[in-house]
Amino acid sequence: MGVLAKIEDRPTPPCVYNWRVYLSAVVAAFSSCMIGYTTSFIGTTVALDSFQEYYGLDKLSDSKSSFISANIVSLFQAGAFFGSIFAYTTSYFLGRRASIWIFITIFLVGAGITLSPSHTLGPLYAGRVISGFGVGGCTMVVPIFLSEIAPPAIRGRLVGLYELGWQTGGLVGFWIIFGVSESSPLTGRDQFLVPFAIQLVPAGMVLIGSVMLRETPRWLFSKGRREQAIKNLCWIRNLEPTDQYIIEEVEMMEAANDEIPKGFFQPIKLALTDRKILWRLFLGHMLFVLQNFSGINAINYYSPTIFRTMGINSNYTVDLMTGIFGVLKTVMTVLWLTVLVDKWGRRQLLVYGSIAGASCMYIIGALITAKVGQGNQDTSHLSSQGIATIVMVYLWTTFYIPSWNGTPWVINSEMFSTASRNVGQVSASMANWLWTFIIARFTPDMISGMGPDGCGMYFFFAGMSTLSLLFVWYLLPETKSVPLDKMNRLFEIQPPRKAQPILMQELQDENLEMSVANGKRMSQSSEHRA
Repeated sequence: MGVLAKIEDRPTPPCVYNWRVYLSAVVAAFSSCMIGYTTSFIGTTVALDSFQEYYGLDKLSDSKSSFISANIVSLFQAGAFFGSIFAYTTSYFLGRRASIWIFITIFLVGAGITLSPSHTLGPLYAGRVISGFGVGGCTMVVPIFLSEIAPPAIRGRLVGLYELGWQTGGLVGFWIIFGVSESSPLTGRDQFLVPFAIQLVPAGMVLIGSVMLRETPRWLFSKGRREQAIKNLCWIRNLEPTDQYIIEEVEMMEAANDEIPKGFFQPIKLALTDRKILWRLFLGHMLFVLQNFSGINAINYYSPTIFRTMGINSNYTVDLMTGIFGVLKTVMTVLWLTVLVDKWGRRQLLVYGSIAGASCMYIIGALITAKVGQGNQDTSHLSSQGIATIVMVYLWTTFYIPSWNGTPWVINSEMFSTASRNVGQVSASMANWLWTFIIARFTPDMISGMGPDGCGMYFFFAGMSTLSLLFVWYLLPETKSVPLDKMNRLFEIQPPRKAQPILMQELQDENLEMSVANGKRMSQSSEHRA
């Protein structure tokens, strides 16, 4: 079996994997480019001398300047937290497609406000909050959209496009900063205005591309619009309404829709009172807790500061190291998306990522501790410990990105039944932005307060990665190739680490029984006609 082979829950016509489903996924997932770009450029932009001078931060004490810079970075996450909550309303009443359009528009408004020529921080703060609100809404809606249009065999791959867009935007953000700071003739406000203005490009492209998107059949079924739901499903699957595959999928969707609590508040009430759903909400929330406390967003937002603690003093070298970090993340995301997530599965990737991530972080902490213990050194060149530390950061990135970076989004988008999927995705998005906000806001304090050069911070991240290994091994089942309508059954099987193979065997047995029964009916029908 090849690395790109599809593991199907039932016989699937080849035309189901067509350009329509892939193009729809690419357009929706491209919204994450604006997220990746915005989260990658801001930390290095606020550190530019031109930015510091324009807003008067260079005249403040180091502590006050760091406080304001942390606010500029973290207000975005605060807005995203509330945007993800509001997205439940638009997703329920207006649908996935309209919600994507609304939140992209909100982001464009916020990004436009950050271009204000004012020397005061008010417009910048407001723009960051509003653009974050738009991004938060997208992080709730887009993974649901992707999971609901995707055939089970490539669901991980399509939802994974969201992570690829995130990393691609991040890559562009890192190198845009390198360009304006090292190679561009621009100075003053023009220098930092460029990275702020480029935010508008990916958002505008998604807004235009969203015209071709179709509403998800599952949402249409939930609103009683059966005819339109079947029409959209046939368009996405490239099949006729009479095709057996469509008939079976419609039956599964309608059966799942019958289980959905009716009304706006009923799914929330169900989620808060059903222990099985609460357990999955806990699992999804913890995935983002452990993801953020692995260290990725500390490096994303404060890579210049972190690389300097490793002994790099040249601004050019710091920007170059940050750019290489972005390239490595993107390359490993492509590997994760095209090969690993649907071949190896979600759970196995998380296990390996936890082991490798913890090992690398322990070594990084030890190397920085050793460097500090040697006292003052020649700062004209990078020490052997500094070189080894940077190598370990890149090695950690190689293991972390194809495991913990995007996989929690995939799991959260698929592990809830139709009845609780909206609530589950809201919870996941809120958890992501809550803990990203905490990391973005307090990483400077961790660097300055957890030992010399922040060495204790890396031991903390290593300990959390060790905890994540235990969490995944004992509590999280594999969700690869499991139909969305069978997730309730998956989480009933014990122990979790063996649940997916047991369920897939059950599905194969059911399909075999159905095939035998259909064969008997056809045989009896032929005999009757004879």
